[in-house]
Amino acid sequence: MMWFNEAINDITAWLSNEVMWKNLALTALRILIILIAARIVIFIVHKAITHAIIERESKRLAIQTRRMRTVGKLLKNVSSYVVHFITILLVFSEFNIHLGPLLAGAGVIGLAIGFGAQSLVKDVITGFFIILEDQFAVGDVVQTGAFKGTVEMIGLRSTRLQSWTGEVHIIPNGMINEVTNFSINNSLAVVDISIAYEEDIDEAEQVIRQTVAKVEDENLVRQPEVLGIQMLGASEVVLRVIAECRPNAQHGYTRKLRSEIKKALDAHNIEIPYPKQVQLHRSEKDGGGVKSGA
Repeated sequence: MMWFNEAINDITAWLSNEVMWKNLALTALRILIILIAARIVIFIVHKAITHAIIERESKRLAIQTRRMRTVGKLLKNVSSYVVHFITILLVFSEFNIHLGPLLAGAGVIGLAIGFGAQSLVKDVITGFFIILEDQFAVGDVVQTGAFKGTVEMIGLRSTRLQSWTGEVHIIPNGMINEVTNFSINNSLAVVDISIAYEEDIDEAEQVIRQTVAKVEDENLVRQPEVLGIQMLGASEVVLRVIAECRPNAQHGYTRKLRSEIKKALDAHNIEIPYPKQVQLHRSEKDGGGVKSGA
């Protein structure tokens, strides 16, 4: 039973070691401070994210509020994971666990995953920044590369566009390098009208100016403006009219404007140039002379 008595003595000596208990108390205190500090950091970061999301929601349409809240939840989760990871490392360091091998192992695993799924990682990172930076939203009309259409869905991996002819394009986010958004600012409708050289240009401008002032449209932001002569062509004088419309709504208004201007010019007998053909034929009575006709 000697070994038993020695074990009891060792345990008693260890439990009565004041230095050990002092170090253990200090370690526990430092761990408690680390945990409390981690909770405070998470609270502050979440409050900052919530404040930023609320400000962005006030500047976006109501249909995009859900997406902004999703971004907020994603950012909160990411920040919580980062803080918790750092907290675990600090707690391990309090137990004299060497962090070098752990970090090295995690780095090797992350590197292997990155090499094995480069395209997926690129798609996810690009999708995250598309959502975070609010580059475009669901319902916007955008063009990226050869694809143009209305955004139906924005995901972390891919974006779905529907063209005006009905085709649906699913584009990996990693392939989205440049984006043109047609739904942010007002658009400009540009209408060029050709008038024959024989007509009175001043009268034509007056008729067009009176006509465009009467054309009403819900997408019109500012009254149309007749700029005047845009170009002197080979057989026509080109007059230009511009009008500011709502985003991506200029096409419908342009068609309506052309229709009304054509009707007004016809009503005032102002000719729009069209191709004319002149035929030359020989007259037998004139001894083979040339006679012209239109």
